Amino acid sequence: MEINETHPFDLAPAEAVRLQETLRKRISLSGDIDEVTLLAGADASYAKGSNEIHAVVVVLRYPDLTVVERVSASIETSFPYIPGLLTFREGPALLEAFRRLRSEPDVIFFDGQGIAHPRGLGIASHMGVLLDRPTVGVAKSLLVGTVTEPGPARGSTSPVLRNGETIGMAVRTKERTKPVYVSVGHRIDLLSAVDLVLAAARGYRLPEPTRQAHLFANTVRREGDRGERQTSLPSG
Repeated sequence: MEINETHPFDLAPAEAVRLQETLRKRISLSGDIDEVTLLAGADASYAKGSNEIHAVVVVLRYPDLTVVERVSASIETSFPYIPGLLTFREGPALLEAFRRLRSEPDVIFFDGQGIAHPRGLGIASHMGVLLDRPTVGVAKSLLVGTVTEPGPARGSTSPVLRNGETIGMAVRTKERTKPVYVSVGHRIDLLSAVDLVLAAARGYRLPEPTRQAHLFANTVRREGDRGERQTSLPSG
C-alpha cells in the first residue's frame, strides 16, 4: 500500500499540538463508500517501559470477515507517551506496517479515537488524513465529552456530546458488555461508521478488525516482528 504523505514525528510536544491543529482542518466527516469488500483493523502494542512499538494491520474480507492479510512492523520511538499525542508515538510503526500491505482496504478501523479527541484529531483521524482513506475510531474508553449509558441490547447507541455537538457514539456491540466508543476518523459519516462497526461485531465487544489486530499485535510483541504475514488475498 502506497503512502502518499507523511511528516516528521519526532517533534517537541508543542510542535506536535500545532501540527494536530493544522491537520484537523483537513478532516472530512462524510464520504461516499459505494461498496465495502475489505475491512482493516490497525493496532499497536509495546511492553511497559519499552520504546519499541509493534504495529500491525489485519485485513478481512467483508462481509464474511475472513482474514486475508496481516502485516507487522516494529520500530523504536523516542516520543514519550503523552495522552492526546498517541499518533506521534505509534504513527511511524503504523505507517511502516501499511507500506507492507498488498491489499487496499476500503475502510480502516483503529483502536483509538477519531474526532472524539481534545483537539479533534485522534489516531484514526490523523492516520486517515495521511493515508487518505476512510477511517473509524473504535475506542474502549471515553477520552473527551459526556455520554449517557446506551440501552442494554446489542445495537443500542447513545451520542457522545461535547459542547452540545455530537462527536461520537457509544455503541453496545454485545449484550451485557461495556460499549465501545465510535467516532469518525476521516472520509466517512458517523451513521455509516456505527453501522459498519455493528456489522463487523461478531459475538465480542470489539469488532472483528480491531479484535484481530489486537490479538496479532500482542503476538508480535511477544514473538518479535517477522514482517509480512500473508494468507489468501481476494481475487479481482
